[in-house]
Amino acid sequence: MEELSLIDVYGVDLTKKEYITDPAIARDEEIKQCILTLLTPEKSALLVGKAGIGKTAIVEGLAYRIQKNMVPEALKGWTIIKINVASLIGTATNENDTQSKLDVIVKEISKREKTILFIDETHLLINRSGGVDFANLLKPSLDRGLIKMIGATTNEEYEQYILRDRAFLRRFQKIEVLEADQPTTVRILMGTLPKLEKQIGVKVKYQPFQTEKFMKFIVEMTDEYKRIYEISSRYPDICLTIVANALTFALYENSHEASCKHFYQAICNTKSVYPDVLVKEKERFKNEFADIIRSENVNLDAIG
Repeated sequence: MEELSLIDVYGVDLTKKEYITDPAIARDEEIKQCILTLLTPEKSALLVGKAGIGKTAIVEGLAYRIQKNMVPEALKGWTIIKINVASLIGTATNENDTQSKLDVIVKEISKREKTILFIDETHLLINRSGGVDFANLLKPSLDRGLIKMIGATTNEEYEQYILRDRAFLRRFQKIEVLEADQPTTVRILMGTLPKLEKQIGVKVKYQPFQTEKFMKFIVEMTDEYKRIYEISSRYPDICLTIVANALTFALYENSHEASCKHFYQAICNTKSVYPDVLVKEKERFKNEFADIIRSENVNLDAIG
């Protein structure tokens, strides 16, 4: 009887995932740093940045490039396995031995060639309350170069938890991931839109130059100083949520096309910006898209 693989149970192979578009638009430098780190003996990569700025998208972007053979020869044919740390809490029994699930997974990956382990929320590996210290399970394999890993965490959790375990940190090269600027975020939205359209089953009804105006508006209305204080999401995540919601409002109305009205509904329903800002942005929307509103004979005042 074939032995059950915990990697197959708890892991997702990002290099086998279907990508409609490049998931890491405008992140070539961060991907390059990841590749250089992975090619360095006994070093793994640690992506550090604010929530919602696309750290996971960078890893998916690397997987996408591996799929397309857009990486150096030394990385071609590699596999990236994403593991959710929360799913590893508990033990696995194999031939009457009870072991940590991560310990089993590390041993499995150590036997596989050309495999990279991706663990989001890497700070959860650090023992904080007397539980299993997952970091200690990884250290020997990282030291001997038996496994390569990409981790991701936020700035706050990096400083609060990971910096405290210097021995664990020594195995990693920190890669700073900064929030995208406004023009770059518009590019990301336009590049990601085909993926959202396919996932939701709704297309934006306008020509690209008109669609870009909607994207630019959404980016401007979610500027850093307009967001509710300490909201978890930044560019591009905060904008992608609004765009996805616009498509969802169209789907709710059994429409296969998202129009001006649906973008307005998504903007009215966002909880990401201050209420007084939202009032001003709703009026600005009506002025900015007055021609489209008139041509479609839509009464936005009845919506909100």
